[in-house]
Amino acid sequence: MTAINESDWTPPSPGLRRSLRVLRRSIGLVLLMALTAVFVLPIAWMLLMSFQAGEKMFQLRTEWIPTVWHFENYPNALSRAPFAQYFLNSGIVSVVVMITNVVFCTLAGYGLAKFRFPGSSLLLLLILSTMMLPLEVTLVPTFLVVHKFDWINTYQGIVAPLLIDAFGIFLMRQSMISIPKDFIEAARIDGAGELRILLQIILPQCLPALSVLAIFSFRDSWDQFLWPLTVVSMDELRTFPLGLVQFGEDYGNPPTEQMVIAVLATIPVFLLFAILQRSVNKGFGLSGLK
Repeated sequence: MTAINESDWTPPSPGLRRSLRVLRRSIGLVLLMALTAVFVLPIAWMLLMSFQAGEKMFQLRTEWIPTVWHFENYPNALSRAPFAQYFLNSGIVSVVVMITNVVFCTLAGYGLAKFRFPGSSLLLLLILSTMMLPLEVTLVPTFLVVHKFDWINTYQGIVAPLLIDAFGIFLMRQSMISIPKDFIEAARIDGAGELRILLQIILPQCLPALSVLAIFSFRDSWDQFLWPLTVVSMDELRTFPLGLVQFGEDYGNPPTEQMVIAVLATIPVFLLFAILQRSVNKGFGLSGLK
């Protein structure tokens, strides 16, 4: 065998290295553009279809840009059912769930991250194990508990099972566990209580995690369908997913008007994300859950 002399090897020229970097960036840019299209195209299609005539939905060839913009689809859709009440119900439920998740998950995460007590690891494992149980598994037992409290067809019946989430506890714990204990010990020496430590020292360093938790909890409760369907039978307490399904099942409602309601339903989530976007961008590093 012929040995390779290291002195014969020459490194790539600067021009070649520059070309390779440009090629890698170009490939990455193309992949990102393709991924963006996968997420954006359905939303764009939904928005454009909300301005189409009803019969356009059933054409074999999709007409992306309406030839005639039917702005009347929006008032027509809103007039066919009490969607204002449905959106109000969803807003009340989602805001309450978001606030309670932020409060309770923060408290639980702080306790699991900064306090060591017998069985703390087992308790965390039990909390995480609940994430493996889908809602369908606990649906009947949860309904029986809510029925025992006589909370059927009430706001508290919709909200109660959603007040705290295992993922939120885990997210807040992982965010707080990396905060040095020296800050906490110094505050205790200065006479600060645990609540003051949490509010003035821990939470300012966990704003990205709080923002992510707020968005996730709001979105999950805003889109919740199965549980409200189980505990609500009165029309004045229906949330918008229930109203949208009923609206779609009613004979004679154009599918373009269903797109109208779907477009309006996405606005609150987009607004919340826009408000918390800066904190969310800082929190992308939390995806590693260090």
